[in-house]
Amino acid sequence: MNNSNRARLIKLESAERYQRLISRDSGSSGIKAGHIILKSGENVGSHSTGEREEVIIVLKGRGEARISKDEILKIETDTVLYIPPETEHDIKNTGTENLEYIFVTSPVKI
Repeated sequence: MNNSNRARLIKLESAERYQRLISRDSGSSGIKAGHIILKSGENVGSHSTGEREEVIIVLKGRGEARISKDEILKIETDTVLYIPPETEHDIKNTGTENLEYIFVTSPVKI
């Protein structure tokens, strides 16, 4: 049985800034997921979703999502953000405590 045909359980780690959760390397057919922890004032850096859509699930903290350089959405604990394909975006911690979230991306046909 290959890796892509079995379920896996992954424990979140809190010590690192980035934890890869799911990728092709772990047997996924296209979904990617990661666990991000940003300290106060940190951001992930502007990047595009490309031919993927993305969901961000905020576990702790607060911040802002800068979407396509002209829209800023406030994010905080227990919020979910959807980002469509071909969208430039950046996530920044604007709070005083760590901003912790899970992102999940999936390829789409455009």
